[in-house]
Amino acid sequence: MELTPRLLEQFVVLAEEQHFGRAAHRLSMSQPPLSQAIQRLERGLGVLLLERTGRGVQLTAAGAAFAADAEQMLEAQRAAVARVRRISRGVEGTVQLGCVSSLGYWHLPRLLAVAAREVPDLRLHVRQRSSAELAGQVRNGAVDLALVRLPVTDLEGLEVREVAEERTVLAVPFGHPLAGAASVPLSRLGDEEFVTAAPQAMPQIREVIQSACRKAGFVPRSRAQAEDLTSMLGYTAAGVCLSFVPERIAALGHPMVRFVPIESDADRLVTTVAALSRPAADSAVSTLLELMRRHRPEIEGGGAAPVQELQQVEDGSGQEAGSRPEPRGTRTVR
Repeated sequence: MELTPRLLEQFVVLAEEQHFGRAAHRLSMSQPPLSQAIQRLERGLGVLLLERTGRGVQLTAAGAAFAADAEQMLEAQRAAVARVRRISRGVEGTVQLGCVSSLGYWHLPRLLAVAAREVPDLRLHVRQRSSAELAGQVRNGAVDLALVRLPVTDLEGLEVREVAEERTVLAVPFGHPLAGAASVPLSRLGDEEFVTAAPQAMPQIREVIQSACRKAGFVPRSRAQAEDLTSMLGYTAAGVCLSFVPERIAALGHPMVRFVPIESDADRLVTTVAALSRPAADSAVSTLLELMRRHRPEIEGGGAAPVQELQQVEDGSGQEAGSRPEPRGTRTVR
C-alpha cells in the first residue's frame, strides 16, 4: 500500500471532522470515494482506525495516533517542498566561503551582515587561506566562493568579479615624527625601515607595495617580515618600524599606531578585492554574487575613509584617563 499525500490528507481531514460528509466537502470530493479510500487505508495497515456510528465516526486509539503522525508527515512534506524551492532560488542552503586573512577585518564582516539580513536561511561556512590556495579550492569544489586580493597567478577556469577596491596607508608608531601628518608622499619614505608582508602569506599586498615603491625611486628597507596584518601592526606599535597596510584595518583603531594616507599615483597603492567562483555557479553562490554587486558600497565602506574618521576622533579634545597626549596639529610632509 502506498501512503500518498492525498490519502494521508483524506484521513487527517476525516479525523478532524469525524464525519464523512463534512470531510468530503472540505476535500472537494463526494462521500463514496472518500469512504472507499479510508477502507483501503485500514486494509493496508491491517488496523481499524475508525468506529462508524450513526452520526459520524470516532477515532480508535490507533486511529488517533495515526492521525497525529499523518499530520506530521504531511507537514514535513510541505516543508521539504518549500525548502527545496528556496534552495533552488538560492535563498537557503550552505555555502563554503573562502577568504584571505587581510579581508577579515572589514569586507568579510560586512558581507556576512548583508547575507544575514537579506538571506537569513543561507549558511556561510568561512575558511581562511591564501589567495592561491583558495583559487585551487574553488576550482576543485572544496570552496564554493572565495574573496581574494588580485592579482592571483592562476585563475584558469574561474569566474572573477570585482567586489571592492582598497587603498594602502602607512602605519606609524604613536611617537614617530610622521604620526601627526595629514598625508605623506611615498617618495619621502626611502630612508624608513619597514615590516614587510611575507611573500608566501600576503603576496598581493607585497607586490602592490614593492611596485609602487620602485616607481617612487626606492626599495623598502625590510627590518622584519610578518605573515599577517596583526603581526605587522605589532612591530609598528612596538616602535620598531613602519608598515604598509590596507586602509580598512584602521577601523581597528590601534591605540599605539597612527594611520597616515600616502600621496601617490591613484593606481599604485590600490588593491582589488575580487570574488572567485566556478562557471555556472549554483543558485546560492549566484545569490551571494548579486548581493555583493548590489551592496558594494556597504561592503566596500561608503562615506569618509576610515583613516580620516579615526583621526577625527583621535584629534578631538576628549582624552581617556591615562592616554597619551595626541600630537597637536597635522601637516603634509613634503
